[in-house]
Amino acid sequence: MSEIPAPGAPAAAAPAAPAATTATAKKSTILAWSLWDWGSAAFQAVVTTFVFTVYLTSGAFGEEADVSVKLGGALTIAGVAIALLAPVLGRLTDASGNRKKWLGINTAVTVACTALLVLVAPEQGYLILGLVLLAVGNVAFEFAGVSYNSMLTQLATPKTLGRVSGFGWGMGYLGGIVLLSLVLVGFILPDTGWFGVTSENGWNVRLAMVLCAVWFAAFALPVFFAVPEVPADATSPVRGIFSGYVELFRSIAKLWRESRQTLFFLIASAVFRDGLAGVFTFAGVIAARSFGFEQTTVILFAIAANVISGAATILGGFLEDRFSAKGVMLASLTAMVIGMLLVFALADLGPWVFWTFGLISSVFVGPVQSASRSFLAAAIPPGREGEIFGLYATTGRAVSFMAPAAFTLAVAVGGSTISGTIGIALVLLVGLILLFFVRAPKTAVAL
Repeated sequence: MSEIPAPGAPAAAAPAAPAATTATAKKSTILAWSLWDWGSAAFQAVVTTFVFTVYLTSGAFGEEADVSVKLGGALTIAGVAIALLAPVLGRLTDASGNRKKWLGINTAVTVACTALLVLVAPEQGYLILGLVLLAVGNVAFEFAGVSYNSMLTQLATPKTLGRVSGFGWGMGYLGGIVLLSLVLVGFILPDTGWFGVTSENGWNVRLAMVLCAVWFAAFALPVFFAVPEVPADATSPVRGIFSGYVELFRSIAKLWRESRQTLFFLIASAVFRDGLAGVFTFAGVIAARSFGFEQTTVILFAIAANVISGAATILGGFLEDRFSAKGVMLASLTAMVIGMLLVFALADLGPWVFWTFGLISSVFVGPVQSASRSFLAAAIPPGREGEIFGLYATTGRAVSFMAPAAFTLAVAVGGSTISGTIGIALVLLVGLILLFFVRAPKTAVAL
C-alpha cells in the first residue's frame, strides 16, 4: 500500500457516524457481500495454503528447512507492517467515509500480487520474488479484510450476526472447493488438464495463479455495487497518520476503562487466530513434506477439507445464535488442539493419519473464525467498526511471529517438518486458555 486515505469531508457537509443496524439487509445484499469471501478463496486456499506455498517450498527453490524459514520470515515482516498500520487505516476509513474505496484498492493489490506469481519460475533465483509477492499480498489482503469485516454491522442486527458472518465464511470455503477443483482438473492432473498445460518449468502452478487473480477480481466486484458506502464522520478527530495513532492509544485506553473484556478478547483471539494462520500456512507443506502427498493429493485433501469446513461454518453460525459464540470457539479450539496432537503422535502410521485427523480438525476451523468475528462485532459501538476491526487485525498480526516461530523452533528441535504441528498446537492451546477467561462484554448481545 503506497498511500493513506484522504482526510474526511468538511464538517458542514459530512453527516454523523452511522447508527446501529436495525434490520438485517436484503438477502441479495448479503449474497453480494459474501461473494468477496467466495472470491478470496483464491488467495487464502490456493495461494497461501494448498498450492503456491507447497510449490515454493519444493526442492527447486532450495533446501526444505531453509526455504521454510525464509517463508516464515517473509510472513513475519508482513505481519509487522499490518500490526503498525491496520488500526490507523481503519480509523481513517471510518472518518473519511472511504470504506469501500480502500476495500477496492487493497483487493486490487492482492489480485495484482497473485497474478504476478506467474513470474516465479522453479529456480532458486526466483525465491525472493515469490516471497515478496506473498508478503505484499498478505498485507493488502489483511487491510482489505479490515474494511470487509467492518461491513458486517451494516448487514446484520445483533441477533443475526452469527448467521450472516457464518454464511460469509461458508461461502469462502465453498468458493475454495470450486476453485481448487478447477485448479486440479485444469492445471495439476498430469496429461488430463483441460488447458493442456504441463508441469514443465512449473507452468501448471504458475498459470493457475493467473486464474486465481481473475477469480478473485470477478467475485469481489458485487460488494461494491450492493453495499452502500458509510458516511464520513465529521466528529472524528482523525485526519492523518499521527492523529490516527493518538486516537489508537486513546481507543486502547478507553477499552481498558469501559470494555476491558473486549480488550482481553482481542488479545486471546490474536493468539488463537495466529495459530489458525499457522495451520493455513503450513498444512500443505506438512502434507507434502511429512506424509509424502503429491500436489494432486494435497489439492484433493484441500477440496475435502473445504467441503467439510464450509458446511460446518454455516451450521456454526446457527449454533452461535442458538447458544453462544464463545462456546463455539472453545469447543472448536479444543477439538483442533487434540486433532493436531494426534496427527503428530500417529504420523508414523501413514498418510491416513493426516487424512483422518486433518479432516476432523477442518470441521472446526471455520466456526472459530466466524464466531470470533461475530463475537467482536456484537460488542462494537456504532461508528467504530473500522477502528475496532483494525485493532482486531492488529492484535491478530501483532503476535504473527508466534505460529511461524513455534513451527520453525519445533522443526529445529524435532528435526523434521512433522514436529512443527506441535508448535502450532501449542499456539492454539495458549489462545484457548486465554479465551476461557474472557467474559462477554457488557455491550455485547447474548447470542
